[in-house]
Amino acid sequence: MIKVFVENLGQSVECKPGTTLTELLSSVGLKLKWPVLAALVDNQLKELRFEIYIPHNIKFIDYSHPDGYRTYTRSLYFVLQKAMYDLYPQYSLILDYTMQNGMYGELREPSPSEDGVAKTVILSEDEISAVRKRMQDIINADLPFTRQKIRSSEAIIMFKANNRPEKAFLHKERGKFFTTVYFLDGYADHYYGPLLNSTGMLTVFNFESFSRGFFIQAPSVTRPYELVKTPYQYKLFDVFKEYSDWSSILGVKSIGTLNYAINKGHSTELIQIAEALHERKYADIADEIYRRRDKIKLVLIAGPSSSGKTTTSKRVALQLKVLGLNPVVIEMDNYFVDREKTPRDEDGNYDFEVLGAMDVDFLNKQLNQLFEGETIELPKFDFSVGKRIFRGDMLKLGEKDILIMEGIHGMNPNLTQQISHDKIYKIYASALTSLSIDENNSISTSDNRLLRRIVRDGKFRGASAE
Repeated sequence: MIKVFVENLGQSVECKPGTTLTELLSSVGLKLKWPVLAALVDNQLKELRFEIYIPHNIKFIDYSHPDGYRTYTRSLYFVLQKAMYDLYPQYSLILDYTMQNGMYGELREPSPSEDGVAKTVILSEDEISAVRKRMQDIINADLPFTRQKIRSSEAIIMFKANNRPEKAFLHKERGKFFTTVYFLDGYADHYYGPLLNSTGMLTVFNFESFSRGFFIQAPSVTRPYELVKTPYQYKLFDVFKEYSDWSSILGVKSIGTLNYAINKGHSTELIQIAEALHERKYADIADEIYRRRDKIKLVLIAGPSSSGKTTTSKRVALQLKVLGLNPVVIEMDNYFVDREKTPRDEDGNYDFEVLGAMDVDFLNKQLNQLFEGETIELPKFDFSVGKRIFRGDMLKLGEKDILIMEGIHGMNPNLTQQISHDKIYKIYASALTSLSIDENNSISTSDNRLLRRIVRDGKFRGASAE
């Protein structure tokens, strides 16, 4: 017998060698709030078919866990691929990028057009309904997801036959002898994480047409097994679409083609082109501010953690200088309330990320004084004592001066509620990821920011990766 520690129970249990996680779950009678979808075995994500042969630390997870959610969505996307292949085997399914609780995708012709972008096949509403029905039929059949390790050469042939040239190219570039392949009713694909035991565990999904393609939606992590209708973020979608098409034109839509370009010595050129495109975006923003310079007095820059807010503020400031304006940066962090007035979270700790941690009234008062031509004394927040101090730093705006502030509350209208709206220009910065692993495995924007933060904090803030 093998002894394993089940974190959910807080105790060790015994099982026979070869026992699967599904069998272990059944034997201990564990019930989570939602159905168990996968498990963390010694902190590594495993599917429920994983067999136990040595002692482990095991934590069963459901949909509310981020890895449980991803296991569910991976399996859902595989069902979509199978349905599309059954109905339209001559085309390539591209899952392009993440949207609210789901993924945007397109059906494309295998060969790209002259501009480097593969032609999109637009499905009618009847065809969309047929795909949705085929997906539901596959789910109702409760078909198993099976996994095999096969020779990479065989896997590459399968991927090409399924109109997955990017996936085939990536596995060719990897240079590995063997590849793990998942099968669903004879259809083969590769994923970078485990799947569910069977299609019948996919109880809720939505599939509908959107733009030139479609949107496939899973339930929200915060409300498992319930579809939450959220408004489409069309501006964000347009940005994603622009960069996705641009990546295709450049020839680096996926990791495989990027690896190939690097191996051929084109990495410097790719970086230079990306930087040039990025700089043009900052120039466009500066041009728009300049055209409205008689009204705009304040530029607010917001974005999530490690999204590039500071870099954006510096780049925009530089482009404004090129146009003859004089950007003046004010640090939002200097407008914190004194420590004893800071709101606390549910655990009793100071919550510095809520708007209540900012002295909004004082900030608005000083900004309006500046806009009226008055001279103000800028505050400085001393984090060591948790107090606002003044050190004689005076500021008065000149005719060509324009204020720039960056922080997580930049998009919140309550931050500047006492300032005329036409004086404010708002920018949202985020490290969006247009590069994909292959046709149907995207790179999470949140994961990308996490990597940026790990590197940044490790290099400049003395924090470990953990």
